[in-house]
Amino acid sequence: MRVISGLYRGHHLKSFSADHIRPTMDRVKESLFNILQNDVEDAVVADLFCGTGSLGIEALSRGAKHVTFVDLHPKSLQITTENLKLLKIPESSYKIVKKDVFRWFAASVPNEFSIVFADPPFTEKWADKILQTVEQTQFLQDNCVFIIEAIKQEKLEKIYGSIFCEDLRDFGDKSLSFFRKKADNDSA
Repeated sequence: MRVISGLYRGHHLKSFSADHIRPTMDRVKESLFNILQNDVEDAVVADLFCGTGSLGIEALSRGAKHVTFVDLHPKSLQITTENLKLLKIPESSYKIVKKDVFRWFAASVPNEFSIVFADPPFTEKWADKILQTVEQTQFLQDNCVFIIEAIKQEKLEKIYGSIFCEDLRDFGDKSLSFFRKKADNDSA
């Protein structure tokens, strides 16, 4: 597992083996960031179920302004912290939150994020529940992009209130769904 592009390009990240961790493969991460290339510069990002911090670190490497890493698992947060320190990423560029993601949604500052990555454990089928919660809490700003990685068989709607799926990419047994919040004057 490595940083693919940007300031920290080529640096390898620490990983670990656990039931709840399944790092995003490099080719999936590269495709994800190719799609987001115009959105990452100066973005305020949330990396939910951050695991090793790979997605948030890639965003920082590519010019994101700030990343909030959220996970409840202590080992995940420890590895994320070690990866941030390994790359000497300034502490002012990130925040680490030990919290259940569903509770975090309710406590988040409305309209704070421009990109949100959600990579929940595949042992749970939370993709639909996550998107329902995102819509109910209304914490996404207009035109925020919300990317969720899930197993292909998992149920996902195309629209959750003001959040709509604008792109879907399959990678073997996984899929990346790109949701965006409509601006009040937009129509999907």
